[in-house]
Amino acid sequence: MIGIDPHKSSHTAAALDIQSHAVVDRLRVDATTTDYRRLLAWARRLGERADERRWAVENAEGLGRHLSQWLLARGETVVDVSATATARVRELSRGGKRKTDVLDAAAAASVAAAQGDARPVAAEGVASVLKMLDERRRNLTQQRTRSVNQLHALLRELLPGGARTDLTADHAATTLARVRPVSVAEQARKQLARDIIADIRRLDAQLKANKAQMAEVVAQTGSRLPDIDGVGPVVAARLLGRTGRASRFPTAAAFASYCGAAPIEVSSGDRARHRLSRQGDRQLNNALHTIALAQVRMPGSRGRTYYDRTLARGKTHAEAMRCLRRRLADHVWRSMISDERRMAAGPGGQAGATLTSSAAGLIPEADSSERPLPGPTTRKPTTSTPPSPAA
Repeated sequence: MIGIDPHKSSHTAAALDIQSHAVVDRLRVDATTTDYRRLLAWARRLGERADERRWAVENAEGLGRHLSQWLLARGETVVDVSATATARVRELSRGGKRKTDVLDAAAAASVAAAQGDARPVAAEGVASVLKMLDERRRNLTQQRTRSVNQLHALLRELLPGGARTDLTADHAATTLARVRPVSVAEQARKQLARDIIADIRRLDAQLKANKAQMAEVVAQTGSRLPDIDGVGPVVAARLLGRTGRASRFPTAAAFASYCGAAPIEVSSGDRARHRLSRQGDRQLNNALHTIALAQVRMPGSRGRTYYDRTLARGKTHAEAMRCLRRRLADHVWRSMISDERRMAAGPGGQAGATLTSSAAGLIPEADSSERPLPGPTTRKPTTSTPPSPAA
């Protein structure tokens, strides 16, 4: 097991003997392609075959991304180890608050070898493309919001009462055309407003192109997420991009916890209660909230029916929305699992595979929970056939 402690300009590797957990050898290389080759040659000289060698990279989705993908492209096996797990092992095994790059690399290898707290890293694919498009869209949206706010401030100084709240580039241009500046300051404000309107139009065009590209990539994946009420190309791209392989979550409850949709139990003595989770992937949580809002606004939908039924049980609006997000997390996970099996089966399917989504309903009632599971749960392998909504 070879642990890697990555940095921006250099990487430190430590080869760990799995039996004794002793460091066999160590190497520090620069973050360059030439030194990547030197690192791989060093690993091969250790004597293990490629299928017996594993690389444990700390933060493989961050500073270790480039090295991890480079190793994967050359047939190596790479696992991702969180910095939290590395720090925990380092503190427990070494103590004394000592921290070096070699200790971090050895701790990463130890976590992957003994603790099992590591995640296999896969080569980048369509999910990575969707994640990049989603990040680009969020940046464009933030830029547009800032531009609109600046335009509002300028129009408030040029016009009595300013402009209306739902301001668009065309409406702002029409309003600005009626302004007759007198002073030098007003002339400068009008020119700045024109520049900002041009920026908003450019951002609107970029957002439109971004959405079209998202829709194209989502269609290429063959995902059935867009069939769910409230899921458009933007939400589907976020769900697929930030989730990656849905099968990496052993259960729907694990996915809900990852999204921050499962409340956290804070029981004490005989009093059992739960609080709202502020953890998890907040972008995925936002996507689930968007779906929930859309379904609640659809009279007669299963989401609205479930929401009304939850309110009738004495829940508040916020609690009902939280419950709905929890159910939707189950449904989205099952839908993505069904898509994975369908794509793996290929045209016509195969024995043991199903081409029918188990999440055909909007809010599946089977095997889901509004609360986190407080006790040990039965792990359900993702390779088994999921229950139908009628179960």
